[in-house]
Amino acid sequence: MNILMALSQLEITGAEVYATTIADELIARGNNVFIVSDTLTIPTKAEYIKLEFNKRSLLQRIKHIKELYKLIKEKDIHIVHAHSRASSWSCQIACKLAGIPLITTTHGRQPVHFSRKLIKAFGDYSIAVCENIKKHMVNDIGYNENKISVILNPINFVEKEFKKDENYKKNISIIGRLSGPKGDVAYDLLEILAQDEILKNFQIKLIGGKDIPERFLKFKEKGVEFLGYVNDLQLKFLEADVVIGAGRVAFESILNKRPVIAVGETEYIGCIDSQNIDLALTSNFGDIGSMKYPIIDKNIVLNDLEKALKLGFEEKEKLNNKVFLETNLQHIVNKIEKKYFSLYVDKKKYEVPVVMYHRVINNSENEGIYGTYIYEDIFRQHMQYLKDKNFDVITFEDLHKIGWRNRFQRNKKYIMITFDDGYVDNYNLAFPILKEFGFKATIFLMGESTYNEWDVNAGGEKKFELMDKFMIKEMQDYGIEFGAHTFNHPKLNKLSEEKIRHQIVDVKKPLEEKIEKEIITFAYPYGILNDYAKKMAREAGYTFTVSTDSGSVCLSDDLYQIRRIAIFPNTNLFSFKRKVAGNYNFKKIKREKKKNKEN
Repeated sequence: MNILMALSQLEITGAEVYATTIADELIARGNNVFIVSDTLTIPTKAEYIKLEFNKRSLLQRIKHIKELYKLIKEKDIHIVHAHSRASSWSCQIACKLAGIPLITTTHGRQPVHFSRKLIKAFGDYSIAVCENIKKHMVNDIGYNENKISVILNPINFVEKEFKKDENYKKNISIIGRLSGPKGDVAYDLLEILAQDEILKNFQIKLIGGKDIPERFLKFKEKGVEFLGYVNDLQLKFLEADVVIGAGRVAFESILNKRPVIAVGETEYIGCIDSQNIDLALTSNFGDIGSMKYPIIDKNIVLNDLEKALKLGFEEKEKLNNKVFLETNLQHIVNKIEKKYFSLYVDKKKYEVPVVMYHRVINNSENEGIYGTYIYEDIFRQHMQYLKDKNFDVITFEDLHKIGWRNRFQRNKKYIMITFDDGYVDNYNLAFPILKEFGFKATIFLMGESTYNEWDVNAGGEKKFELMDKFMIKEMQDYGIEFGAHTFNHPKLNKLSEEKIRHQIVDVKKPLEEKIEKEIITFAYPYGILNDYAKKMAREAGYTFTVSTDSGSVCLSDDLYQIRRIAIFPNTNLFSFKRKVAGNYNFKKIKREKKKNKEN
């Protein structure tokens, strides 16, 4: 996927750290990420393009929109992710013109005025970095509660070994900007802490800010160290005996097992322990609350300092475990990436079609009673249509090589053809037609059954043979992919967990031995599954598993429950065209919902 991140900033911000952190992880996963911003101070693998969002006159904003639109078209951008008010305003219009989704991350409280309520500019979906922001956006600005979720700041944390000199002087590190409300907080804290009796026992360090404002110079004269921006902030966390800060500063300090006194732009939370950690997370450690400015009381600060210095190892471990769980980079980017794709698919009303055949026949004697067939001449018409319309027919192995994140490449129209059960007619009738058009398919094989015993035993069905290993080998040599479909086609939701495991996990090895190749795809018989079946599919090591009508419209919402479009005897060419258009499942689900309401 091609993703554009948009920031408006003149100096390093938490939003920049957030954007570059998730950008690098998204790139590592195979996405392409571009960043537009006034400045960019943090090294990143994303391509940076300068765009001065902080120039906010009407003419400048029109210019921003034009440049964004041009960039979206040139880079084939699928989604824009904005991280500031100024950038989101321009991005919203550019995205609307380009017909792509906009997602925003809201890092702080928004100004509540008529124009903000009228033009919210939060895009198709918004992420709030803490619960208080979500409440604020819903209650104060009137944003749709169903279009916002809370996802905390992602931290790409790597533990480092660090040993202090035994003769070192303990230090208190205040981390944050020296401008705006954070600068006011830092000033008030220094008024309390930069006293002779404290400076005698502690080294006080202030980390952050380009320049030292004049009002802070008196603290420098008293011995407070002003370090500005530092390259290795983690080292400063490890050196500190107590860290004072909010937002990402608090998160990263706790992950480095350092005591934190949380005080942000709106609230003073105090020394963080297991009793107040949930409250602290709600306000992003004091940055987003109900007050306009935190109440910083000298006695409370000094008591919290004493408490922080006494914080025990077990308490630090508890806090570390909780914050790691909440801010784990992989976990958070999983959520964000999934939302990107679902927004894009929903906006475009398009997803790569995955169609499901069973048998291909050429005479009425082979029809059977369950309607799991299509006539040879109709199948050829289907394939001819795909050829005429320049569809790129791929297998799941191909999708894995291409990368499912790249399935919406410009000028590519992918489709996936699947067959369940592995009938002999797949070899005798379907295979020659596939070869005629230069197409491939994925066929799901049984581990034990040699004919359709599950249908025969159900009563009334004819016996239809399954392919032997020599047929399979010839098809595989051509490029047909083979996946697993259990040993003997049971309804998995009727089995015990032990038997589910056997049918999904244990079937993989004998089938791989049979085809002499790794199997990465599994199909649930009848499309029936449960949570345990999905768990076993993951444990078995399959990359993709497919169902039938269950599963999301968006393929990447759940790679272990991929929705397929069934082909029936009555799927004529007109019906087939509808089914492979990319929007079929949207229409089908809409019809089903309407029908359910009527009933």
